[in-house]
Amino acid sequence: MEGRKSMTTGLDERYKEKGDTWPQILKFNYEQYGLRTAMRHKHYGIWQTYTWKDYYLNVKGLALGLLSLGFQPGDKLLIIGDNAPHYYYSELAAQADHGVSVGLYSELTPEEIKIIAVNAEAVFAVVEDQEQVDKFFQIKEDLPFLKNVIFWNHKGLAHYKDPILMGYEQVLEKGKEYEKAHTGIFEQNVASGKADDICAIVYTSGTTGSTPKGALHTYQTMRAGTDLYLSLDPWLQQDNVVPYLPPAWMAEQWFGIGCHLLSACALNFAESPATQQRDTHETNPSIVIYRAGIWESQAANVHARILDADPVKRFAFRKLMPIGYRMVEKRRQRQKPGLGLRTLYALADMMLFRHVRKSLGLSNARICYTSGSTLSPDAFRFYHALKLPLKSLYWSTEGGVLSGAMNDDIHPDTVGPVREGVEIRIAQNGELIYRQAGTFIGYQNNPEETSHVFKDGWFYSGDSVSVRDDKHIMFLDRVTDLLVLANGRQLAPQFVESRLRFSPSIRDAWIIPNPDNDYLAAVIVIDYENVSRWAGQNRVPYTAFDDLSQRPEVYDLIKKDIDRINQDLPSDARIKKYVHLNKEFNPNKGELTRNRKLRKAFLRERYQTLIDAVCQDKIEVPIESPVTSGDGQTNTVTTTLHIHSI
Repeated sequence: MEGRKSMTTGLDERYKEKGDTWPQILKFNYEQYGLRTAMRHKHYGIWQTYTWKDYYLNVKGLALGLLSLGFQPGDKLLIIGDNAPHYYYSELAAQADHGVSVGLYSELTPEEIKIIAVNAEAVFAVVEDQEQVDKFFQIKEDLPFLKNVIFWNHKGLAHYKDPILMGYEQVLEKGKEYEKAHTGIFEQNVASGKADDICAIVYTSGTTGSTPKGALHTYQTMRAGTDLYLSLDPWLQQDNVVPYLPPAWMAEQWFGIGCHLLSACALNFAESPATQQRDTHETNPSIVIYRAGIWESQAANVHARILDADPVKRFAFRKLMPIGYRMVEKRRQRQKPGLGLRTLYALADMMLFRHVRKSLGLSNARICYTSGSTLSPDAFRFYHALKLPLKSLYWSTEGGVLSGAMNDDIHPDTVGPVREGVEIRIAQNGELIYRQAGTFIGYQNNPEETSHVFKDGWFYSGDSVSVRDDKHIMFLDRVTDLLVLANGRQLAPQFVESRLRFSPSIRDAWIIPNPDNDYLAAVIVIDYENVSRWAGQNRVPYTAFDDLSQRPEVYDLIKKDIDRINQDLPSDARIKKYVHLNKEFNPNKGELTRNRKLRKAFLRERYQTLIDAVCQDKIEVPIESPVTSGDGQTNTVTTTLHIHSI
């Protein structure tokens, strides 16, 4: 398919002419909206408000402080921590100094930080707290470029005397002193920024390689993705947004940095990842962006709570949800619902749907996005039945934004039509190839990998897709993960895995290959919270996660979900074997990316013994797992996993 053109939409005029760089747009917002709220951050249970003036002055103070410490144009600034205003201050401060931001997730191990810091040639780091500082102490001898580590949370660091450390407020004071001798330098630096300046290195999730790769982006490539989203769904100044992940996630570069700055709306930061859901309820955001797994988990938890509810609520849920599903089907078929259905739907909304939306913190949600992996069709139908305009997006860290649907053109099995300014090709193996203004300019210090995926301006995504007659893109899976069934038909494992994850009893699912591909086999990770609650109610004894996962009663519970899914699968693509893993997949062990996508190549290598046992028709397999005791000693524990057939 050669050079297929995209759908087109216009960009609201108010987003234009604010500047070419993020610091320039921040300065514009400071001058126009100085005392209006830009951010809120819950701290010690209290929401703290930060205006556009606060945002600007923090960026200015930190930028000047970095200059006083020797920060040079082109220098790289690592930023590590949970989502908080300081993360965003740090990114824009580095960019205001003509430097480059490098955002990392707080869960990274010292070794993972070292790999990225060395690759990025990081000169400074801004980190959240003592935990992150301690990680740097373990690796600082291996970081020859590093000059200073700046921390914004002082707790536990009062007696740290290492000269490499500096507190955030201390750097701001240095910035004030520096400005006295260099009047106007911050404003000059901001004004001289250009659209084609490199502004950020965003590291990939690492699903396809042993280490993540750093995608180099300019303001121009970042702005292209931001503009595409704003043309899809205009953001308003009165909008409330709760960022789920920090700008280490590429989507947050577009949403939390770009769309936020251009629209001048308010970001609301949860107190911690553990309180994210509770804090979201308090802010009732109008714009919500979650990865697919979060949407599926929330939907599954609603169903789990209904199972625990009183008989009246269970009856109402069982009777009213089908009304919502009937309305979703009418919309999908572009049919106008009759008066009877509209009346029933309004009644169902009053009695059930609005209460479920409120329980999820989505009462005011007008823009809902999912991305990162395939969303379960069951979850999609569930949210649309609740009157939430959830839509799937397709983008990549390197390739930028490809697609997204308007609210009147949402389909559950697509990621929307190709957006304005994007050209696509489909290779013979089904791989998506595309080019656009938002494509990255290459990998940091990795020209060989760059040449593999970026050729003559075309980005080779590694994803398998198909294009419908209405120009909508259907995402299937990674090309390398597709299964070819015995009859020659291809199957996307993600489709089946997402259906399994919709179950309240299943935390993760992995479809594993078998030599003949005449059936599917599934590795199941149970949802410990929900299954343990079910076990208590049904008097199923167990000691811990590994014991509970292997109970016959739990296998029978999971079989009900598999039977449900098998009804919708072709006979040669049904799950006929399944095994429960004795633990959750762990990103620290390399089994998941930091945004919880399966690293399947790694899993196939680590669990080859399990795969062999399933394919060889064994009924059990011993699995060894390392366990670290309180004194730091690591021992190996062997658990026998049972393999069940259907």
